[in-house]
Amino acid sequence: MNIDCPLPADTEDTIRLGHGSGGELSQNLFRDYIHPYIKNPWLDQLHDGARLPFTGARLAFTTDSFVVSPLFFPGGDIGELAVYGTVNDLAMSGARPMYLSCSLILEEGLPLKTLAKVMASMGRAAVQTGVQLVTGDTKVVERGKGDGLYINTAGVGVVEHEWEIAAATICPGDRILLSGDIGRHGMAVMASREGLAFDTPLQSDCAPLHEPVHDLLQAGIRVHCLRDLTRGGLATALVELARARGASFLLRESEVQICESVEGACELLGLDPFYVANEGRFVVFVAPEEEPAALEILRRHTVSAGSRTIGLVTEVGRPDVILTNFLGCERLLDLLPGEQLPRIC
Repeated sequence: MNIDCPLPADTEDTIRLGHGSGGELSQNLFRDYIHPYIKNPWLDQLHDGARLPFTGARLAFTTDSFVVSPLFFPGGDIGELAVYGTVNDLAMSGARPMYLSCSLILEEGLPLKTLAKVMASMGRAAVQTGVQLVTGDTKVVERGKGDGLYINTAGVGVVEHEWEIAAATICPGDRILLSGDIGRHGMAVMASREGLAFDTPLQSDCAPLHEPVHDLLQAGIRVHCLRDLTRGGLATALVELARARGASFLLRESEVQICESVEGACELLGLDPFYVANEGRFVVFVAPEEEPAALEILRRHTVSAGSRTIGLVTEVGRPDVILTNFLGCERLLDLLPGEQLPRIC
């Protein structure tokens, strides 16, 4: 740990809603108030999970917290989300998920039936993904201080290949593959929270992503980078990768699938689906010669059956993400100053 860094000058700034979410606020919080005091080669990778050296093996390690409101939403719940989200972060590091921890922050007055239902969901999700929940902790806070239930998880996985899967390995000419339609998780949570009803009910895309990733790697597909599209959605994930690599991405809007109910809900609420969170979608960067085989493998799995090539890496040296629409007009995607939808994971 490096603490040879002066503390910031006295300021009246405080933590605000959105600081811990995807987007510029989150990046600024990490850059200015966390990273200056905690530096090491693993944290400096700035990835979803740290790939760690270990005797005889390479490990990936990740942690996450889940504060979604409401606890139960169409297509999932906080327990399922906690397991899938941690498994997915490990998968995005190219690791096979193995072990998870689970810490519960319980609010006084939470019905025990609710706790049991969430834990049963976590158990089923662990069995489905082949991970073991091996340790944990519980804390109880006063009524009104915890919004029912928060979950913190940590996950360990093993990296069974020698490739480096990271933004640094993205190359000019790489194809950008998207595993399916976008925006369903964020809009499903929002609709449930606000009591909104639509003609076509919104369902979260909450799902584990380790199997299609595993099959890509087992088939020898040289994956350059992976990223799941959680807080901040597709746009935020790609802008962060473009900046990390210093590369330009060119996207085709016509290839990005948005279901009619999500599109309608976003129009009604004034939201941009490119920035709406997903919990079962990811992007893959591969060389052009690997594109056909990668798509064929992804489409074998239900969770990634809708995979398409949505764009390519055009150059290195100018970090930006350009979206071309149906008329050929270009739009620059950037980070939002905050988050459109807080408390969605």
